[in-house]
Parts: sequence; structure tokens; C-alpha cells
Amino acid sequence: MAYKSNALILLFVLCFTKLASGFYIPGLSPTTYEFGDVVPLYVNKIFSDKTQLPFAYGDLPFVCPVEKGGNRWLNLGEVLRGDRIELSKFKIKALENKTCSILCARDLTVGESMEAKHLISKDYKVEWIIDNLPGATAYKTIDGNHKQYEVGFNLGEKEEKKKDVIKTYLNNHFALRILYEKKNNDPNGILIVGFEVEPRSIFGLKGACPDYPNNPENPKLEVDASTTQVTYTYSVDWQETKDVTWGNRWDLYLTNSDPQIHWYSIINSLIIALFLSAMVAIIMLRTLNRDIALYNEKDLKIEDQDDTTGWKLVHGDVFRPPKWGGLLSPLLGSGVQVLFMGIFTMVFSLLGVLNPSYRGGFVSFALFLFAFSAVFAGYYSSRMYKVFKGTAWKKNAIVTSILFPGFIFGVIFILNLFIWSQHSSSAIPFGTFFVLISIWFFISLPLSLIGAYFGYKKTTIEHPVRTNQIPRQIPEQIWYLQPGIRIIIGGGDPSLLEEVQPSTYFYTAFFISSGYRSLASSRPLSTSCTVF
Repeated sequence: MAYKSNALILLFVLCFTKLASGFYIPGLSPTTYEFGDVVPLYVNKIFSDKTQLPFAYGDLPFVCPVEKGGNRWLNLGEVLRGDRIELSKFKIKALENKTCSILCARDLTVGESMEAKHLISKDYKVEWIIDNLPGATAYKTIDGNHKQYEVGFNLGEKEEKKKDVIKTYLNNHFALRILYEKKNNDPNGILIVGFEVEPRSIFGLKGACPDYPNNPENPKLEVDASTTQVTYTYSVDWQETKDVTWGNRWDLYLTNSDPQIHWYSIINSLIIALFLSAMVAIIMLRTLNRDIALYNEKDLKIEDQDDTTGWKLVHGDVFRPPKWGGLLSPLLGSGVQVLFMGIFTMVFSLLGVLNPSYRGGFVSFALFLFAFSAVFAGYYSSRMYKVFKGTAWKKNAIVTSILFPGFIFGVIFILNLFIWSQHSSSAIPFGTFFVLISIWFFISLPLSLIGAYFGYKKTTIEHPVRTNQIPRQIPEQIWYLQPGIRIIIGGGDPSLLEEVQPSTYFYTAFFISSGYRSLASSRPLSTSCTVF
């Protein structure tokens, strides 16, 4: 019998090893190129720090069309992030430099020119991808000794000539600089370790390469309320580097060049936290001291002492089922579900599994963790429900799996309608909604029922004190102790403690989930982070 068990374990290990050897996460395994190999360039989206609406680059009417049928398969996290990765018509081969090549020529209508002008005025940036590396703008750090990358490059340029008169120029020439290192065990193989894009706006003849860099003073290509002829060109420059290896090629994107420490926000949060803690401690000490002094009075006869004085007045009502007790258990379960999702996501992030090279991995992993954490939600919700003498544990489990996710799903669906009306790539497709609903009802709901079943079978948690049969009369409360006011105050105080910049709190988690672009910039973020 033991022999059969060991054989089964060995068979399972061998099968798991076989699966593990075939498991591949894009970006975690290097791609080797040799001279003349085709290097595909993918276009993704345009984004801006001034707006939360990205747009698919391939859908823009004033750029070169993409290859038909060249859409790359996207995971769930990429779709939810607004990625729309498509194969471009760039002809790039490994180790082959190009001085100037024509990509396409376009005749822009007035409407297309005005759309380009609008996007440029909103400081939109373009994201392209080579070997899973986003095209970046290279610049020096503040000390001037190190190179750093900012993800994306400008769609165009703005130039203020006079007051309220701003000219916009469309970037139509792209100098692509691809950094590589030679592979150690393959003399003919190279690994791409950097992808830099230097865009320029150059006015030139239609269908011809501009005289650049021989004539760097070429006039710029202005877009305004008129038809525009645009010729898109590009150059390719392969450069070997020994400063960057494939293993650390993401370091240039992750380096934070903002050395400023926001001491004011930190001190402000500490003072508020200490003040609130001291206030609660003083109230508790005064209450306990008053009761203890009352109990220790020597002239007070034992028979005259009342066990229900001071804070003991409510001991018989503390564990009374609340008015909306049917919602307490599902909300408790949902809180546990979010807690487990956050803990496991942060653990895997710290282990390096969810790194920026795994595009969309953070969002996908967090979403599936939330679905599978429903078993904990059902378990703890059922245990709390049993404390209140509930018997319909299946109904409670269904409410637990539907209440909070349903509210979030409804809000996202309504917001998605507005985003969809703007034709943004961050609008969730209806097919993705179907996938989310399937995960919800075919994974989360059954797991919640399983957890509730085991939670309800556990022994009921007994109260440390007996609950009075007659509820104690609650006196009329003054206006600032009304539930609505207390909810606002209770939610406002923690918000005051979170006025520190996001780069101070949860830097890595926010970086990975937002897809590296927000924190790659050298400018400090000015918004405050409220944890909820």
C-alpha cells in the first residue's frame, strides 16, 4: 500500500515537473536574435497624465495602418488596463541599421488634423513595444551621471508663440535605438536590453525621406484646421552595450529619480495619528479610572454596589443581533476576501512573480485571487451568520458572493458606458464582461458555498456574556452623534492619515498594477492617496 502511494506521489511530481518545464510567462524568458532575424515592433496605445482615457494607437486616423490580423493575444489584465497591442508595418531586422525608411504617407482631412492637434495639446504619449520592452524616452538623472527611461514618447510638440496662440507639431520621424548584448553561450546570438525612441517633427516632401540629420533645422510639421500631408519615416540604430544586461534591463524603467521626501505630509500624518490615539486612550483611561474609584470606595456597602454601572451598562447588549445583521455577515466575508487577495498578491509581488515584464500579470493575478478567495469569504461569513442563530446558510453564502462584487460590477458597468462613448481603449469589451461574469458565477459563487458549508459545520462561537432579553433603551442622541455624521467622521479621519504621496506608500504595488508608466516619470505625483 505504501509502495502504491509513493508511486502515485512520484508520478504526480513527474507530471508537475513536465508542466513546469513547459510553463512560460512572456517577458521572463529571453528571446535570442541572430543577424537578419525579423524583430517585430508592436504598437499599443497612447496615454496622458492629464486624462485617464487611453486610446488604441492603431485606431488613430492620422497614423500609419497596422498589419491586418496582427493583433497579439491579450490576457485579462492587459484588456482591463486598456492595452490594444497590434503588429506594425515597421521592417526591422536584427543588427541591420537603417538611415531612413518610409513607413507610409497620409493625406489628413481637417477633422483628422484637428484630432491630432487635440491629442497633442493634451500631452499624449505613444507606447510601442519591441521584445516586450516599451519604447522609452531616455534622459539623464538629476545628478547627470546615470541614464533613466520614461515610458513612451511624445505624440507631438507644443509651442506657444503668443498669448493664447499655441502651435502644435506632429512627430512623423522616429529614430529607433535598440540596445543589445551578446549572448554568452551563443556567439551569433544577441539579447535586446533596451528600446529608445527619439521622435521628431519634420516637414518634408510627400513620400520622400526628409533631409535629416544632414539638415537638423528642417521646419516642423504643423497640424491645424486644414488638410495636412504627412510622411512617416523611421531610422534604426543597433548599439551594443555592456552597461545593461538582459537580467537588469528593467532597472532603467524602475529607477525613481525624485529624491524629494515629503516631510510635511509624513509629519502631518504622524501628528494626526498620535492625536487620535491619545484622544481614545484618554477617554478609556478616564472611564476606567472613574469606575475603579467607584468600586474601591470603602464606605460603599457591598449590597449597594451595582454591577451595571459605567461601561458595564452595555454588557448585556453588546452581542445582540444588530438591526441589519443580515448584511453584517456578507460584508465581513467580503472584507476577508479582499484581505486575503491583498496579502497573497503582495507576497507574490515581493517574490518577483508579478514583475512589470509580465504585462497585465498583476491585474490578472489579483482578479483570480479575488475569485478563489471566495472560499474564505463564505467560511467566515457563515461562522458569523451562525453566531446570530441563522439557519439559511446557503442564502447567506449567495448574498456574500453577490453583494459586494455585484455593487462593484454595477459601478464599473455604468462607468464603462461613458468610457465606451469616448471610444477609449480602456472601455471593457462585452466579451470581457462575459468572462468576468463566468468567473464570478462559475468559480467565486461555488467556492463561497463550499466555504460556507464547512464554516456552518464548525461549532458555534459562544458569547462571553449572556444577552439580555429586553433591549436597553437608547437615549436620544445629539446631532453630531447621528449615524450619518459618525460615518463621515469615521471615514474622514483615516483619509487624513493618507495624505502622503503614493510614491511613499505602496510604491511597488501601484507601479506594477498601473503598468510602470505612472512612476517612470521623474516628476513627483501631486495627488493624494486615500486607502479605502
